[in-house]
Amino acid sequence: MTQAVDVVEEAGSEAAFRDALVDKLLADGMITAPAVESAFRRVPRATFTPMGTPLEVVYNADDAVTTKKNEYGVVISSVSAPFIQAQMIEQAEIESGMSVLEVGSGGYNAALLAEVVGPDGLVVSMDIDKDVTDRAKAALAEAGYGARVRVVLGDAEHGVPDVERFDRIIVTVGAWEIAPSWLEQLADGGRIVLPLRMKGVTRTIAFRRDGDRLISTSAQVAGFVAMQGDGAHAEKVYELPNGHGRAIKLRFDDGKLEHPHLLDKVLATERKAVWSGATIGRSTSFATLHLWFASFLDGFCRIAADDGISMADEGESWFPFGAVRDDSFAYLVVRPAADGVEFGALAYGLHAEEAGQALAEQIQAWDEIARNGPAPTFGVYSINTDRSAFPERTGVVTKDHSLITISWPAAG
Repeated sequence: MTQAVDVVEEAGSEAAFRDALVDKLLADGMITAPAVESAFRRVPRATFTPMGTPLEVVYNADDAVTTKKNEYGVVISSVSAPFIQAQMIEQAEIESGMSVLEVGSGGYNAALLAEVVGPDGLVVSMDIDKDVTDRAKAALAEAGYGARVRVVLGDAEHGVPDVERFDRIIVTVGAWEIAPSWLEQLADGGRIVLPLRMKGVTRTIAFRRDGDRLISTSAQVAGFVAMQGDGAHAEKVYELPNGHGRAIKLRFDDGKLEHPHLLDKVLATERKAVWSGATIGRSTSFATLHLWFASFLDGFCRIAADDGISMADEGESWFPFGAVRDDSFAYLVVRPAADGVEFGALAYGLHAEEAGQALAEQIQAWDEIARNGPAPTFGVYSINTDRSAFPERTGVVTKDHSLITISWPAAG
């Protein structure tokens, strides 16, 4: 009798946590569709997380739950944070009876999708890792969704066998490229939602297929575990030693340095500061600045520094976004200003001031054109598309199979 009471109390507790999570997602605007709300209220998220995970973690809107790490301790599989899962399902605009492909399995998200598409829909969840698919199958069966989700072991980069078209594709791992097979299997007018990396800057973008191109319908900031298999993409990293056993690393997710030797001993040069005059409140987001850099800043890269290297003067803060200009490089920094901070650049090299000025000019352009303007839109086009046809203020990121466009409408 005691055991039965404990089970009932535990089940009731989990239901309370689940309802509290959904109430928060509704209040925050992450859930707006009744079908998505119903799915989140019905599917027991705890069934898909490791045994013993505290319910306050399982049902925290902002917490991802790790399910597997590699031999180096790097997370390679997780149950994404609920707000991200809700956000992506909402972005996909899924309707009852649709066919949906989920790239990257875990089980929980697939169960949510099964609830949204209903008994007449199709959900296929595909992953390259047998441990992940086995775990997803077991959890789906335990939660009552074993017959409603088809779990496939394989590399989704090459498409799904035995299915001709999907109405929706949701990619739950960080993607550097949109695989040609996804476009081939996406119905015309269908939608694909994925976290797409563009020069190291990620946005979760919903695209609608329009013939042989994709046009964005929405975009959100989010981070994901990187894709494995043939769709994986390793960034190129260049180390700049400081002569004392430490280094600054320049990380290029798209592109590379043509003449890396020009930066030999660059950290031995005097660091120069260039300030833009553009200011922002301390609590104000400036995430669009990073995307603007990825769109228009020549030589754009992400920057990392070993512990013990001073990257900014006292009172200043630096951010891991910068650019290389021949024998010099610059990176983003802020310093205190009236009612906020001022953006600027710190730079090293024989032409440090020019490198800093190039970054500062893009800060000023963002401040004038994009900071208070409409959000950018994104497109995916054939690699052979004539770039002159793209609108003004469009950045182009070249991938292996496609061109990704980032178009910035004029402010006001």
